Amino acid sequence: MVVFHTVVYVEGKPVQTDAPPAEALALARARGGLAWIGATGATDDEVRALGSALGLSRLGVVEALRGHQRSKFERYGEDLFLVLQPARYNDEDETVQCDEVDLFVADHLVVAIAPTPRVDLLQARAKLEKHPEIFSNGPLGVVWAITEFVTRGYRTVLDGVENDIDEIEEELFGEQPAVSHRIFALQREVIDLQHATAALPDILERLRDLAAQRGSALAESAFVEVTDRARYIDGRVAGFRQTLDGALSIHATMVEQRRNEQMKAMTETSLQQNDQVKKISSWAAIGFAPTLIAGIYGMNFRVLPELDWAWGYPFALGLMVVVSVGLYALFKKNDWL
Repeated sequence: MVVFHTVVYVEGKPVQTDAPPAEALALARARGGLAWIGATGATDDEVRALGSALGLSRLGVVEALRGHQRSKFERYGEDLFLVLQPARYNDEDETVQCDEVDLFVADHLVVAIAPTPRVDLLQARAKLEKHPEIFSNGPLGVVWAITEFVTRGYRTVLDGVENDIDEIEEELFGEQPAVSHRIFALQREVIDLQHATAALPDILERLRDLAAQRGSALAESAFVEVTDRARYIDGRVAGFRQTLDGALSIHATMVEQRRNEQMKAMTETSLQQNDQVKKISSWAAIGFAPTLIAGIYGMNFRVLPELDWAWGYPFALGLMVVVSVGLYALFKKNDWL
């Protein structure tokens, strides 16, 4: 269900609420104030109708209807269109939830569109109202404040991710078997976070230049500070990704090393078994030779030349010894014994 809320601020104070968007904008321009219009869960048709009523850029409205966009900043003449992605971190399942907020910025007007109710635009507006001086800088002041809130919100997310990376490093060298799945899962979340934060430094740099062109005091300090913070966030997220890539490489190396050690142990065992088989086979062959000779002369045939030979028995024993010794020497020479 769509939720619209409008507020007109004059000199930083709300003077009218819940007026139709077009009337709110007309009043803000007539009194030199600012109209804040928030829409949560609006359908495509409702966004188009809102854009038509407020005279928003048609290209900007088309961009807003695309959905699931990364952080971006576009200019359509004097009007601005921004996509920001506030993020939350769920430590229980180690996931980063990035939502989308579309901002239209025009003369005396800021329109915030949140596709999902997870982004509380009412709470964001309440934070702004605690600092009336923000509105004295016009729409750019509101944009700066929103980027300030969004970038500060990344601190908790970054701390949560860093803590999980520290745990992964401990598990990695503790040889936990499921650590690779955890690395892959967290790496996917960091990639999503990088999509949300990578463009922020450039966006804020361009906003600072715009503020300078329009003679706003925000360009001298406010946008400089939030731009530096965005660079820090981007660098830290990039560092997380490199750390996880390195952890994954280390894990793969350790797995391969363990596999090599197992293969080495299996090879050594196989070689030992082969040596034992050689010895057993050698002694079996040596023992089989006398058995074969004795078996031949033990056959019950009437005609065996050696039966009537006086040296037949010594000859048979000598043959057994010679064959056995010959086989032993042969196997010993080939290192089977």
